[in-house]
Amino acid sequence: MEQIAITGIAAEGKAIAKYNDWVVFVPFVVPGDVVDIQLTRRKNSYAEGRAVHFHKYSEVRTEPFCEHYGTCGGCKWQILPYPEQIRYKQQQVTDNLTRIGKVELPPIAPIIGSKKTEFYRNKLEYTFSNRRWMTQEELQSGETFDDMNVLGFHIPNMFDKVMDIKQCRLQADPSNAIRLEIKNFCLKNGFSFFDLRNSSGLMRNIIIRTSTTGEIMLIVVFFENDMEKITALMQHLADKFPAITSLLYCINQKANDTITDQEILVFKGNAHIFEEMEGLKFKIGPKSFYQTNSEQAYELYKVARDFAGLTGEELVYDLYTGTGTIANFVARRCKQVIGIEYVTEAIEDAKVNASLNGIDNTLFFAGDMKDLLNTQFIAEYGRPDVIISDPPRAGMHDDVLDTILFAEPQKIVYVSCNPATQARDLSRLDVKYKVTRVQPVDMFPHTQHVENVVLLELKV
Repeated sequence: MEQIAITGIAAEGKAIAKYNDWVVFVPFVVPGDVVDIQLTRRKNSYAEGRAVHFHKYSEVRTEPFCEHYGTCGGCKWQILPYPEQIRYKQQQVTDNLTRIGKVELPPIAPIIGSKKTEFYRNKLEYTFSNRRWMTQEELQSGETFDDMNVLGFHIPNMFDKVMDIKQCRLQADPSNAIRLEIKNFCLKNGFSFFDLRNSSGLMRNIIIRTSTTGEIMLIVVFFENDMEKITALMQHLADKFPAITSLLYCINQKANDTITDQEILVFKGNAHIFEEMEGLKFKIGPKSFYQTNSEQAYELYKVARDFAGLTGEELVYDLYTGTGTIANFVARRCKQVIGIEYVTEAIEDAKVNASLNGIDNTLFFAGDMKDLLNTQFIAEYGRPDVIISDPPRAGMHDDVLDTILFAEPQKIVYVSCNPATQARDLSRLDVKYKVTRVQPVDMFPHTQHVENVVLLELKV
């Protein structure tokens, strides 16, 4: 399709074009671009494609700052100036709440943008592979390439293809230096990189976590149990990067990369790092969940606390509490907080964090939310005055919504990373609740993702 104007922004970081009766979704373009599109997928009412030639560049387009843009699956919106990004995110929240929720809404507050638009993440994971992703230029050159070992990010939708990353601008130094040093050491010493198809090789993954306190955690994940080579690499890293305060490793021989069910071993330093927020300390282990933009998480939690309007007398339920970050953050302003979370290890972290900060008015429970939060639970622990809920992207289960409606708290503070499923749940809650405040928060610059906080109050 030739000379097609890009007219808007859609989900998943793609843009929209119109062609006859079709809506066409195209990545790596922005509104105002005029392009030739090659279709890659075709349905009755829509199609997907890619831009193969630009006739005109949009006036709002900006140059990508990352050399990996267009191949790496991250930071798809970096060709949009940041003010344009948050404008579209604001519109995304508005569209979802009005079109899907179909509930009465107050004016939606202007989105809270992120002060940092680069180097804002506190956690990144990289994958080793013996089959690196080849660029179009390399494939068309006719040359033979021997350097196929790679440490980088998966190519979107391709489990066995990994792109070599020279510099990632999502996590601050020494993140890039650590990754490059590990790769160079492994190449120099002939360490085998993981074969994603055949499940073989020594080197599998690395995870780098940082905190605003200046601490650094490095987890090196091996596939083979070769202690001589493992010790050589870990000692080299300990000598090369004394700033690493938590140097860990594990041997994962499962079919998938997750390490939540694996034994994590300490090579040097502590088994954890700490994050701080308003004088509160949060212990983060290798398996702990913590919002990946630490500084913007503080802004998000302040909104949630403000919406709750606590006076010191409330019983608060914190649903999907994770490691109890929100629960402990609001505990000093209420009578008691009860946190519920599916992951047992996260609940143990939540208890540790409460103890660490001298907080004695919290109770934490581990279990499936739809099974644990029921009428019997409320009868035993009390009807909440306020419910704070921060569910996963899928939103809340129908049984959870039914229990919330039964409990009838005066306020519900709904924190969401997916305004579409949030809007669906608001529609269910509309029978008893009115939306009184809405505040979008941008946690992930250069991506399409947006967080949204909604306050619901019991109808009179």
